[in-house]
Amino acid sequence: MSVEDYSSKLETTHETYEIEDVAFIGRTLEEYVRMFDLDLAELDDAAILDCPSGACAFVAEATKLGISAVGADVMYQSDYGDLNERGEVDIEMALDGFDGVEDLFEWEFYGDVDGVREHWTNAYETFLGDYSVGLSSGRYVPAKLPNLPFEDDEFTLTLSAHLLFLYADRLSHEFHVESLCELARVTENEVRVYPLADFEGTPYPRLDEILEALAEDGHGVEIESVPFEFQRGASDILVIDCA
Repeated sequence: MSVEDYSSKLETTHETYEIEDVAFIGRTLEEYVRMFDLDLAELDDAAILDCPSGACAFVAEATKLGISAVGADVMYQSDYGDLNERGEVDIEMALDGFDGVEDLFEWEFYGDVDGVREHWTNAYETFLGDYSVGLSSGRYVPAKLPNLPFEDDEFTLTLSAHLLFLYADRLSHEFHVESLCELARVTENEVRVYPLADFEGTPYPRLDEILEALAEDGHGVEIESVPFEFQRGASDILVIDCA
């Protein structure tokens, strides 16, 4: 799909889903499978980076399935109690943001706001149950984009959700370019990024420049549809071919 085709899919709205700061919220393995169009059976021999991983359950659940996965996030400098409190507060803050703007979202997957609460609470509780052991074993790594403490091509696949593009009003264009190039640096095969729009459903206005920068850095780029849509119109991912 071309950038022009992607941009024409999304309609700008005057309604806004508002959230303060960058939310420490998690998604379940089921959400990740849909968001990134993953086939778990194909990941047996993969080394996967989730960045930023936040309070997501992906690393914990993937590890249980025998899949090698590492989560990286600046919040992993905090202890268990701080993350537990932050997760609870941020979930409620995010859920409050749906009030009055429900029509900005597709509810087929979650059903309603209570369904969102159930998934996100399950995710952060699963994450917290794995955090202490995972931190000591290296599954959770304190790290902040755009500078990651990993070797070149250390991971087979990198997944990056709900930071880049979504917080375009708070993160500079230079940050986006540097972060995507850094994610590609540490990845041997493929980087997948979701979503490609901000909280208003507006596509990132300089996406074509980012694609050009990635191409100049030697990477293939593509926009692909995925079997997940919560924020209305946000059903595509950016795929960076690092190979």
